[in-house]
Amino acid sequence: MLFHSTRDPSLTATLSEALQRGLAPDGGLYVPAGLPAMTPADFDGLGGIAGVAPRFLAPFFAGDPLEPELAAIVTEAFNFPVPTVRLKTADDVSVLELFHGPTSAFKDFGARFLAACMGRLTRGSPRTLTILVATSGDTGGAVAAAFHGRPGIEVVVLYPRGLVSPRQELQLTCWGGNVRSLSVDGTFDDCQRLVKAAFADPLLAARRELSSANSINVGRLLPQACYYVHASLEGFRRTGRKVNFIVPSGNLGNVLACVWARRVGLPIGELLLTFNANRTVPDYLASGEWQPRASVATLASAMDVGNPSNMERLRHLHPDWAELAGAVSAVSVSDEQIRRRIQRDDSVLGQVWCPHTATAAEAYAHLSPQRRAAGPWVLVATAHPAKFPETVEPLIGRVVPVPAALARLLELPRQVTEVPATLEALASVLR
Repeated sequence: MLFHSTRDPSLTATLSEALQRGLAPDGGLYVPAGLPAMTPADFDGLGGIAGVAPRFLAPFFAGDPLEPELAAIVTEAFNFPVPTVRLKTADDVSVLELFHGPTSAFKDFGARFLAACMGRLTRGSPRTLTILVATSGDTGGAVAAAFHGRPGIEVVVLYPRGLVSPRQELQLTCWGGNVRSLSVDGTFDDCQRLVKAAFADPLLAARRELSSANSINVGRLLPQACYYVHASLEGFRRTGRKVNFIVPSGNLGNVLACVWARRVGLPIGELLLTFNANRTVPDYLASGEWQPRASVATLASAMDVGNPSNMERLRHLHPDWAELAGAVSAVSVSDEQIRRRIQRDDSVLGQVWCPHTATAAEAYAHLSPQRRAAGPWVLVATAHPAKFPETVEPLIGRVVPVPAALARLLELPRQVTEVPATLEALASVLR
């Protein structure tokens, strides 16, 4: 299979080339030249994410140098549980817990898969590959954990100073070695802009072999689609009905992964996106006017994105606004609604949400009885609540137990460099 730029279909690449380049030469994002067709029956006899992933990913790896390694890559990347837990309600609603990886966030799936691919592609190369990653909270920690200590690869993580949670910042800055952490005087959108500018700079491109581990890299999205394959098949086999998902959203990579899985033919029905006070996408779906704006800080910090990169891929797949508005829906959830939802669902359901997952729970609570009856519904839990104790613990009145893997990282010393939000500053670090 070939991949091409969202801006120029004539600019094609193999999967390996797309993974290593990150961005297409014209600044566009790589997308599959054509999505394969699958049915639930194609996965008969296969269960769990590690079981269904090789079958789903096989067409995307076909003919690529990585194709013989696919099974080993899946085994290496998806070595932690992906449970779907029913909520204690009369409705058919469950939670897809994506926070059981080493950094307690859903980004572990894409980061570990991409690292497993890149480690094989760079094996024996005389040049060091530099991975640039902008993060609004969880991506950077997951990428750093996945690539830390891998020979022939260095990682540079850019995050907005003061706009991630303290525990997120510890995860971003505890690595050292082949991982460098940059605290940027700006927003996530500034960090993302710097990464894109670095790729477009000819001097940096000549001096460094650059790639990305943000969701602009197609190698992040394909593995994330696998947990939607897993969860949708699980629900379909149980009920005989398509599964509806509610997805906390920021840069739209998680959403696009689900859209691709549905387009391929998996039993996925309605797709409801939840956003915080950064309303760029909900406003676009309501009005048809695409108006990116500066991001604003919220309790759900990993979703603080005002100009999401993957809208380019969504609009490429659905170029007509009305078509896109019919394919996905979106709601915005305020900080106050997040607080109330965390308190209520802890009290009533015994469920403790992180601020991001709380937006999905809040959206579900406001669905009409008719929409709820069209289930099964799955809330996508994107991070463990222990990553946000400053927000969650005062609301529920007790300490949230910290997963062992996360606790280990929090004990490591910080190593960070503060930089202004300029390409010159980033280039100086890279030099």
